[in-house]
Amino acid sequence: MNTAALPRPLPLFPLKTVLYPDAQLGLRVFEPRYLDLISDCMRSQQPFGVVCLKAGTEAGRQAEAVQMEDVGVLALLDEVDADEPGILRVRCHGGARFRMRSQPTQRPNGLWVVEEADVLPPDTVRLPGPAMLQTVQALGEAIRKLQAGDRVPFAPPYRLDEAGWVANRWCELLPISMAAKQKLMELDDPVIRLSLVDGFLRDKKVVIG
Repeated sequence: MNTAALPRPLPLFPLKTVLYPDAQLGLRVFEPRYLDLISDCMRSQQPFGVVCLKAGTEAGRQAEAVQMEDVGVLALLDEVDADEPGILRVRCHGGARFRMRSQPTQRPNGLWVVEEADVLPPDTVRLPGPAMLQTVQALGEAIRKLQAGDRVPFAPPYRLDEAGWVANRWCELLPISMAAKQKLMELDDPVIRLSLVDGFLRDKKVVIG
């Protein structure tokens, strides 16, 4: 998706989480502003932006109480179910990263939007280096264990031959701070991202060798 294809303004869904490209995201939507957002996205077949909150809460209605990261990820709808009156269960996945070039503003209904945003380039497809083999194998083993418990948090295809994909999936699984997840997501070089993840796994003795 290029910049011209971005909705303008881009509607935002601030969360206390970091969405990664290709990641799955489940939402339970009940606030009127977000019910309207999902309805608009379904009708227009357009994404919305997920940004990590630095301060404030998802339910914050005061502009001064909310601070967001500048880089987020577009969320594309996969499924929307209305299991209960006034509540939508939404499943979406992460698309391209984007960087906000203007300050987000809040509409009268409380929905956050940003007027100016640029789509960031996707990860260059690069093979994990030989030194990362154990980290790749450990992710494959983690996927097999999660599949056995029917709780795999990300969707196939499992691109274990791509450094960026492997790094991103580990970033989703690891118990690291939101700030660290954000910094890793923002890194443009997938090999550096994977190298940092590999170092963390070795420090924690998850990967040995």
